[in-house]
Amino acid sequence: MILVHVDHDRGAVDAVSLQALTLARSLDSDVQAVIMGGAEFAPELGEYGASTVHVAEHPGLTDYAPQATARAITGLIASLLPAAVLGAGTARGNEVLAHVAAMTDLPFAADCTEITLGSPVGVTRARWGGNLLEESTVITTTLLATVFAHAIPAVPSPAAGAVSAFTPELSPADLAVVIIERAGAASAGVTLAEAKVVVSGGRGMGGPESFSLLEDLAGLLGGTVGCSRVVTSAGWRPHAEQVGQTGTKIAPDLYIACGISGATQHLAGCKNSKTLIAINTDPDAPIMQIADYAIVGDVHAVLPQVIALTRAATGA
Repeated sequence: MILVHVDHDRGAVDAVSLQALTLARSLDSDVQAVIMGGAEFAPELGEYGASTVHVAEHPGLTDYAPQATARAITGLIASLLPAAVLGAGTARGNEVLAHVAAMTDLPFAADCTEITLGSPVGVTRARWGGNLLEESTVITTTLLATVFAHAIPAVPSPAAGAVSAFTPELSPADLAVVIIERAGAASAGVTLAEAKVVVSGGRGMGGPESFSLLEDLAGLLGGTVGCSRVVTSAGWRPHAEQVGQTGTKIAPDLYIACGISGATQHLAGCKNSKTLIAINTDPDAPIMQIADYAIVGDVHAVLPQVIALTRAATGA
């Protein structure tokens, strides 16, 4: 049996958790999920192959609580004895399973793209933002692993999704860290990680005021706005919009990079885009070399034309 920790936040299941469920189905026909609260998500998890959804119910789990979450998972490991426990290869997912590893002394492989159960267990891990793949073997009866974001597409495969509620035993130490306040408001639109269209800006935008062009184009295309690390470092846009190894890894149908040269960490975050369009004054910029379509020009001259053509094509 494979147990998958499913993360959720502000009314939505984490997309990478669904990818973890998909990978789990390739390892065993019996896939079960564990989620902190969120019984309402059971039908969705059933759609992605969870036969049973173990719902941890406790007042200390109403918001993100990595140590308490890990303690709840360790209790299930002891009773269910899964061959593997998978989670999302995100900052939150990696943190939770790192806590589980510390509590159980089980081996933990983060950011996996492939897992082969056996003796020993084989894992392929993405390193350096996915630019390097590391193959390793692990000797264990229960593997802890997270799935590298967007390495595996989430594919539905309906199962029962039956709810099994339980109350984990949590000590005061498990509940010592609590979220008092969240900085920043939740986005009202589609999240960067789930967007089908992302329009990003870099240093070449010249300043925060020019991002209104990107917002206009993203709105016409039904997408969202992203940016490079230098933009967030300058305070032009919030970190939540950063695309890259230290930001959000994305896999949209269309990625439009405007005034972005293409540092290694940025390319690591957008390399899974199905179609990449780059607009830059430098034809030799790294991102221009990997783009499906490269437009040599100043974004301030090119974008208004692109927006006008898009309005005409969409009738907006």
